Amino acid sequence: MIHSFIFSEGKLVGRDLEVEASRLVHGDKGLILWIDLDNPTDDEIKQVLEGIFQFHPLAIEDCMTPSSLPKIEDYEDYLFMVMHAVDFTRHDKFATTELDLFLGKEFVVTFHREPLRSVQTLIERLAKSASPGPRGPDRLAHSLLDLIIDNYAPLLTELHGELEEIEDTVLLQDSSKEFVSQLLDVRRDFTQLRHIVRPQRDVIDRLARGESRYIRSTLLPYFRDLRDNLARLEDAASSYHERLMMAFDIYLNKAAFEANEGIKFLTAITAITIPIMVVGTWYGMNFENMTELNSAHGYRNAFLITLVLTLLTALYLKKKRWF
Repeated sequence: MIHSFIFSEGKLVGRDLEVEASRLVHGDKGLILWIDLDNPTDDEIKQVLEGIFQFHPLAIEDCMTPSSLPKIEDYEDYLFMVMHAVDFTRHDKFATTELDLFLGKEFVVTFHREPLRSVQTLIERLAKSASPGPRGPDRLAHSLLDLIIDNYAPLLTELHGELEEIEDTVLLQDSSKEFVSQLLDVRRDFTQLRHIVRPQRDVIDRLARGESRYIRSTLLPYFRDLRDNLARLEDAASSYHERLMMAFDIYLNKAAFEANEGIKFLTAITAITIPIMVVGTWYGMNFENMTELNSAHGYRNAFLITLVLTLLTALYLKKKRWF
């Protein structure tokens, strides 16, 4: 599906034009054109990326082939970026969607295979807002990137809540197989979040330093703000990941301690039975000349010796806190 938006002097003057009309608008140097390709067909890709803008085949190939890493390429007439948006959901937090963005002097082209909340939010804002719109494609690109980064906040908040639940479970409750699975899932989520945020920060950092001629100097502070927001996200994710690893270490130590306590208890039970085994084995020997066996009080004496030694062993182990 192709969505198109035309701006003149900061005002939205048209939208959703036919492809040929968009070609004419692209040739008008007084207008700013934004074309959003939302899960386009092969014919739509060819009409827009190859027909209207004649983008480089490698850039088009990057759009067609999903990439797990952000990137930025500076071509002769435009800037090409690959970013990743995350639309937060409780059960599938890291269903990231790639957003490919072409930024020229008077146009912005976005390409994505799945619906993006950030793109939809920007479209709604432009349609409803009575205030002046973007006066440059770099401002439009900034607004879109800002919304993408803002959508990471609910994800980080949810992960922080899950981290606190894990910490409470580790310290206050008995762990279970379900808990271990949850801990490993959250650990994987934090690792993936860091892998997503860090490369995107590097991409925005290149824009914030003014390396691209398609970013006006007046907008550099805004892109630096985006870079700072990503840096804070990465720092928070790293901090939460360290806390999670500490909780994991506590869990492992707790599990080892519980296993050790079980071994100590079994060892104590074995130690208590030693007097019984020694006395029983001693008087169970089949020798004819064992005078104790002929004594009238031999059974009572053997029983008392066994009982006293067992009690002494139990008291000793109790003092050593083995049980």
